[in-house]
Amino acid sequence: MTNPMMALRALVEKIADADLLREKIGFAAERLMELEVGARTGADYGEKSTDRQAQRNGYRDRDWQTRAGSVELRIPRLRTGSYFPSFLEPRRSVEKALTAVIQEAYVHGVSTRSMDDLVQAMGGTGISKSQVSRLCEDIDERVDAFLT
Repeated sequence: MTNPMMALRALVEKIADADLLREKIGFAAERLMELEVGARTGADYGEKSTDRQAQRNGYRDRDWQTRAGSVELRIPRLRTGSYFPSFLEPRRSVEKALTAVIQEAYVHGVSTRSMDDLVQAMGGTGISKSQVSRLCEDIDERVDAFLT
């Protein structure tokens, strides 16, 4: 039997390591986004430049799920055009694949209530009934168009 204090200390050390790792990931992500936005706009943050192509317009918050846990990102917004961090791009293909699986299950009669279990079984954090309904609206519209 292990000493409860030693087990508690090990747990606290793991939490501190995970917090530090999330902090470092967040710092690196912020620097990468600043470089990308600087290249897209033609000027760094606060820099006056005749080469400027776009203005910044605040930030939008997004949680980024990593193996170290959730990292809070502040993604820069632009007044004209759009910006999405390049390091988040691979997630889009995963989201598209998950949407396709949900739509396929919907077509085969899986209830919106059961979709949460399906998404969790695939390693996701779950999905609400309203999210499933929004994802499957397109299918309903196509079926209605086909039937009429």
